[in-house]
Amino acid sequence: MSDAGTGAVVVNRAMSLDGFIAGPGHAMDWIAEHLTAADVPEVMAATGAMLIGRRTYEVARRMAGRGTPYDGGAQFVLTHRPPDDPDPAVTFLTCGLEEAVATARAAAGGRNLEVLGADVAAQCLRHGLVDEILVYVLPVLLGDGVRFSPPGLGRIELEPFATTRSGAVTTLRFRVRKPEPPAAAAAPPRQTPSP
Repeated sequence: MSDAGTGAVVVNRAMSLDGFIAGPGHAMDWIAEHLTAADVPEVMAATGAMLIGRRTYEVARRMAGRGTPYDGGAQFVLTHRPPDDPDPAVTFLTCGLEEAVATARAAAGGRNLEVLGADVAAQCLRHGLVDEILVYVLPVLLGDGVRFSPPGLGRIELEPFATTRSGAVTTLRFRVRKPEPPAAAAAPPRQTPSP
């Protein structure tokens, strides 16, 4: 769960019924056929910043101008190589993952930090930085593409807390169960000297 006064770190995904978040060639245009920003005003209102993977950023740039623009607050792109001609409305981060999440959370101003992109989301999940997962299940089978989670992610326990349906889209929300810290070893009993 998030700290008091701060928003949650939320992995936000649209997914085909067969488990793909992007089609072959990282195609994501199929999403707009079923889901637009106009369909999720409450999610946009709860989001103060977005941490995006470089590939997802590039795909979104190619799709700009189609449908209602999504306003998720300040945009941060985590990348090894910032573009030569960066978008002035986007902050490109080349730091480590934890620092990137902390920077984007600070910019979110107490609202949620939305994590977009398969690789960045998987890294955040591996490091225990995610509080919630929000999935829009769309009525399409893609057959191939980018899976919801990459091989080797490992087991992560989730707690469902909301399921809704609007038109053909089913929305699933989960809290990420954080592993319990190991219990401290019990101190050996004190010995009292015998009389």
